[in-house]
Amino acid sequence: MPNSRDDSTPEVEALDRVDTPEGAGPTRRGFLRIAGLAGVAASLAPQIARANGRIGYHAADLSDERLTDLYRMILRIRWHERTMADKMLSDPDYRGYNHFYAGQEAVATGVCAALRNDGPFDQIDVVYSTHRPSGHALAKGVDMRAMCAENDFRATGLNNGYGAEMHLSDPSVGFIGADGMVGPGPVLAQGSAFSFRARGSDQVSVVFGGDGTYATPHFHSTLNNAKLLDLPFIYVLENNLYHQYAHYSYSSPHYDIADAARAYGIPAEVVDGQDVMQVYNAAYEAVERARAGEGPTFIEAKTYRYYNHWGAPGAEVGQLGAFGYDPLAISSFRPEREVRNWMQRDPVDICRATLVDWGVLNAEQAAQIEEDIRAEVDEAFAWAMEQPLCNPEDGVKNVFATGEVPARQFG
Repeated sequence: MPNSRDDSTPEVEALDRVDTPEGAGPTRRGFLRIAGLAGVAASLAPQIARANGRIGYHAADLSDERLTDLYRMILRIRWHERTMADKMLSDPDYRGYNHFYAGQEAVATGVCAALRNDGPFDQIDVVYSTHRPSGHALAKGVDMRAMCAENDFRATGLNNGYGAEMHLSDPSVGFIGADGMVGPGPVLAQGSAFSFRARGSDQVSVVFGGDGTYATPHFHSTLNNAKLLDLPFIYVLENNLYHQYAHYSYSSPHYDIADAARAYGIPAEVVDGQDVMQVYNAAYEAVERARAGEGPTFIEAKTYRYYNHWGAPGAEVGQLGAFGYDPLAISSFRPEREVRNWMQRDPVDICRATLVDWGVLNAEQAAQIEEDIRAEVDEAFAWAMEQPLCNPEDGVKNVFATGEVPARQFG
């Protein structure tokens, strides 16, 4: 296991020698600094997703406020997803067609926390997403209320109800858009990275992709060109083990898909995608490398989605996750034991435990934050459900750059 070690190792002896203020013992952040420098992997849970076995200390250097923001964001994504699932199950007026991100919150949160998200468009970093985009969108700074309205095809939504979940976009915060098709997103993100370098900007382009993207030609051509041109580009592959219903081993010969990126000469990290601190550390280093002109990075986050590929089959109102047979499964379906085993290493629990252990929050403060986030999410969905629906004739708008297509009835 990556976190196993002998108590007599030089790394532990170095920990014993670490300097601390008079009268104070070594802090958890101090331990992680030593662990990061020595290459020791640390985990707060008895089980750990397979990772490279090293953890940086960049997250430990964040202020208490920024660390708390990581926890808030993970909770915002979690309760957005849970509320969306409950509405699909129980509200006949909800029209959203959703692919849930629950279980993977630490990946989007950790990556986007390392990016430049505020400022003029020609200075902020950009993100390209997948057809499972809501977590990426929230982490990048998209307004939750506007996104909730968009996901329900409301006229006042983020994109006026035209795009809905699989085509969300908000360039004002650098969230360029979701990708309804598996594959092309990396090529577009690489194009942004090329434009940044061409005009001498220090911006960074990030694409999120699932394990299924490995089997597309876009994956390989993107990595090849990104390395040839040493672009400021980061590929974040969220390996949740399944693309739709098939295990990723059906399409990839690699246990670590990161091995494919290394074949192109790209620095690649495999991180525990359930631990936001590990994700942030890897993303921080990747962003620093890109801004310094040192080229692309590939990050594979080992993670897991709590719901099935899309919709809420197998889920129950008020219950996190989906269990049992999915009638939409066409090749295989996930064992319930596997789902529950991954849920034992929950991103919310790991982040909360870390911040309590570091003395950033206590249990009561953490519980109050979650209560506040739930109220925020409830308000966002309530606001969205009050918004006007799109008109059918709006579907023929924006077909051409100028002018409109006249609406007509067929048949």
